Amino acid sequence: MPPYLAFPQPGLDDPAAYEGYQTRVYQDASGNGFQVYLKSSGRVVNLWADAANESVGFSVRDSMGKPAELAWGSSGAVVQRLAAGRTRSVSYGLEAPSTVKIGLLLLGSMRVERDFGYGERDSLPLDAPPFVQSELTQLIDHIAKLKPAERARHLALLGVKSVEALRARLSPRINLQHGDTVWNVAVEQPSFDGKTHLWLALQGDTRETVPAVSGGVVTIRRPAGGVVRWSVRVTTDAAALTSLTRKEIFNDDFQRFYDRVRADTTHPLRWRRLEREVRGAELLSYREKMMAGLPNFATYFGRDMLMTALLMQPVWAPAMPEHVIASALEKLAPDGDVSHEEALGSQAIRENAAEYNRLVAAGQLARARAVLHDLQATRENYIMVDDDFQLPVVAARYLADARVPADRKRAFLREGHRVERLIANLALVARRTAPYVRAPVATNLVSFPRASDGHWISASWRDSRVGYAGGRFAMDVNAIWAPHALTGVATILDALKELGLKPAIPAGPLAALARDRAALERAVATWKGAERHFRVSLAPDEVTKRVAAKLAWLPAAERAYWEGVLRPVRDTLRFLALSLDAAGRPIPIVNTDPAMALLLDSLGTDRTLELVGPMLQPYPVGLFVDDLGPVVANDANAARDVWEAFRRDAYHSPTVVWGRDVNALLAGLARQLPPGDVGAQHAAPLQDALRRISDAVDRSGLRHAELWSYTIENGRLVPSRYGSSSDVQLWSLTDLAVQYLLNLH
Repeated sequence: MPPYLAFPQPGLDDPAAYEGYQTRVYQDASGNGFQVYLKSSGRVVNLWADAANESVGFSVRDSMGKPAELAWGSSGAVVQRLAAGRTRSVSYGLEAPSTVKIGLLLLGSMRVERDFGYGERDSLPLDAPPFVQSELTQLIDHIAKLKPAERARHLALLGVKSVEALRARLSPRINLQHGDTVWNVAVEQPSFDGKTHLWLALQGDTRETVPAVSGGVVTIRRPAGGVVRWSVRVTTDAAALTSLTRKEIFNDDFQRFYDRVRADTTHPLRWRRLEREVRGAELLSYREKMMAGLPNFATYFGRDMLMTALLMQPVWAPAMPEHVIASALEKLAPDGDVSHEEALGSQAIRENAAEYNRLVAAGQLARARAVLHDLQATRENYIMVDDDFQLPVVAARYLADARVPADRKRAFLREGHRVERLIANLALVARRTAPYVRAPVATNLVSFPRASDGHWISASWRDSRVGYAGGRFAMDVNAIWAPHALTGVATILDALKELGLKPAIPAGPLAALARDRAALERAVATWKGAERHFRVSLAPDEVTKRVAAKLAWLPAAERAYWEGVLRPVRDTLRFLALSLDAAGRPIPIVNTDPAMALLLDSLGTDRTLELVGPMLQPYPVGLFVDDLGPVVANDANAARDVWEAFRRDAYHSPTVVWGRDVNALLAGLARQLPPGDVGAQHAAPLQDALRRISDAVDRSGLRHAELWSYTIENGRLVPSRYGSSSDVQLWSLTDLAVQYLLNLH
């Protein structure tokens, strides 16, 4: 079958942005995504976006030890279901100009392959251990030190009889077989607990090529010289996910829009891009969950799903939010905390092994054996804060949607104790917001958790270490999500009553709010006032001085460019600070987070322009950069240590534009501009904002990337793809909703 998606594509992608990288994505026999990417380093990675988030990676070098110049050796792939449906396989071809050596075989979790890449281990000798999972080696050492009877119990839980047999699972088994016309190098890797398996087969024509295996390295040569061709087959027996079709994902209004774009033969590239994004949405959408992105994040991410549900509401089928809500509720912690991220398959084994090691070291052998009993048990990460407040917003919108019949809502909530779990989340929201309701001072706002080294963990969407500039109280959590979560609490409680559902509400703040609607309304009103803590107002002279200091600190080429485009500051700069420090003082960073507010409320023109004004003001005063888009933050008014921190970690810095925020801005502005207002005088500023943002992002050539940045070359700003961005990213695909909404205007 041909690739379902491929990058880069002529006319759709800038080849320079994909230099040294090419990828194809297929759908396997169960409709699960299977991605292959080739890097100029010679690394080949096969991602299986299934229930175990699997990967098979290997490195290919030429006879001189340099990265091989790899190319596709087939136009597509062969997809099969084998062994009575118990295994799935995908096969494709590769080729290189001459003899190749293949090593650094790594079969297991994509999370491990990701760590392999982050650790720059691709430069190791081909026969070196590709990635040592210390959690597993320590587990083996612990078992080896147990008394014989206890050791046997632990080994039995892992399906082996000896420590040596368990240690053998750390490395793949390689076997070379010769046939009459085909040779085959079979590589098998059982999971550490022996419950699932990955197989890699490298195959070639015995009449053209000759293979050899030495240790963990496979050599393929062509005696006659010339191009070396071989096929790759990857097979798994791990569980598959249940894919959703586009008819299940999108509503009729979007389908009509899609049909109009497809019929417009004068703009073929527009339809090609739209079709690619629809296919991307299919590859990430399953009954069990929505994945965050391919290739590195093919798992559940709570925030990504919930934000996508809000952005995609205009184009999603009415029942689509059920998959998001159900997934979040299934993974909910007992106290109502929403899971941020899951660890599956071999990554779950790693994390559970670390827990086993801790328990054995503490002498808690019975609990350690319980961990071994299900070493692949999914692990959840509950560190984030914003997703806890987003779930009530999404659930409230679903329950208030008149397109969904009451019987369906009732049946949905009754299944799997969902209504009880939803109440647990509402109770958490009520507990966390109660201190500020009692005493509305900044230090009673919802705080980030503190790390062991004392810094405040960036526990909202800007989740790099410096994402919130060291702040303790995030503006988006406290000024946007918390008040809307409380509003969602009221909507959900009313909906449950109308549906005849009467779940038990635990004693505490939620019970008090449920009994007293006036108290709930006061709580919402109090939290709507939390924005005042984040307001910053700087006089023109102060802004001019701070910007000049920041520019003077920059390297010469950047300084010269930004000084060349800097305009005089004539008005007071007013914006909502990114965060507050531990004392409740604003950290004065202009940011794109107020765009979230545009998605959630009808604000009116004046309020909308108040929020987006700083984003539309040209950088280095505001956020707007011609031919690039709105950068995600501007730290010019903050302290020098903030500048330095963002320079070291650019992921959420003033040098980056995020597609997520661009889509939120455009969709939010479109929401504030009802179709009937188009052409009205009061709507002109909003239409101008839409046009400016859309045009700048289009001119960057990277509108559909997850995030992008720039370099200054010969006095010019040159947009560039950010290195770690995804090929298919869930909240970047919310551009589908943006296109639909802009079409209405």
